[in-house]
Amino acid sequence: MTLLAVVVGLVLGSFANVCIHRLPRRESVTLGRSRCPRCGAQIWARDNVPVVSYLLLRGRCRDCGGPISLRYPVVEVAAAILTVVLLRRFGLTVDGIAYAFLGITLMVVFAIDLEHHIIPNAITYPGIAAGLVVAAAAGRGVNALLAAAGASGLMLLIALLSRGGMGGGDVKLAAMLGAFLGWPLIAVALLLAFFAGAGVGVLLIALGRRSRKDVLPFGPAMAAGAVAALLWGAPLLHWYLSLR
Repeated sequence: MTLLAVVVGLVLGSFANVCIHRLPRRESVTLGRSRCPRCGAQIWARDNVPVVSYLLLRGRCRDCGGPISLRYPVVEVAAAILTVVLLRRFGLTVDGIAYAFLGITLMVVFAIDLEHHIIPNAITYPGIAAGLVVAAAAGRGVNALLAAAGASGLMLLIALLSRGGMGGGDVKLAAMLGAFLGWPLIAVALLLAFFAGAGVGVLLIALGRRSRKDVLPFGPAMAAGAVAALLWGAPLLHWYLSLR
C-alpha cells in the first residue's frame, strides 16, 4: 500500500502544482495543457512526470532552457510523504482518503497564501461542502457543522477586531477546517496555528525581515496547525486533560 500511496501522492502533488500556479490567476485547473511560465511552450506528458522529469531536464525548460522552480519537485515529494503518513495514520478508510485530500489541499493553500496573500474561494467553498458531506456520512454531521460555525465565527471576530489582521479567506478556511476536523480537533488546530503564526512573526521581526506593522499571511499557519492536529491532536488532548 505504501508504494501505491507514494504514486498517488506524487500525482496529487503534480496537480497541486497546477492549482498553485493557476488559481491565483483565475485559470482553469482542468482545461488546457501546462505551459512554461517563461516562454509559454506547452509541456508535454514526457516532461510532466512528477519529480522524474525535473531531474531528467536538470531543472530547466526543454524549449527555452529557463530554470524550473524548485517548488515543483518539493511540492510533489511533500505530497507523497504527506499522503503516506496520513494513510498510515488513518488507514485506507473514508477518513484516511478524505484527510489525505485535505492535506494536499492545505499544501495548495499554504503556497498560494504565502506568495499571493489570498486563499481562493475555489478552494474553501468546495472544501467546506466536502468536509460536511464526509462528516455527515460518518455520523458526525452536527459536530462538523458546529465546529465550522464556531471556528469561522472566531476568525471573523478576530478579523473585525484586528481591522485587517485577518482576511475573509482565513474565515472561510477556518470553516473548512472545522468541517473536516470537527470538535475538539479544530480547537487544537487553531491553537497550534496561533502559536506557529506568532512564533514565525517574532522570528522575522527579530531577524529584521518584517516590521511590527507588516501583516503576515495566516493561511500557512492554519494549514500547518490542521495537519499537526490530524497527526498529533488526540495525544495532545489526552496529555492536556491528564494535567487536570
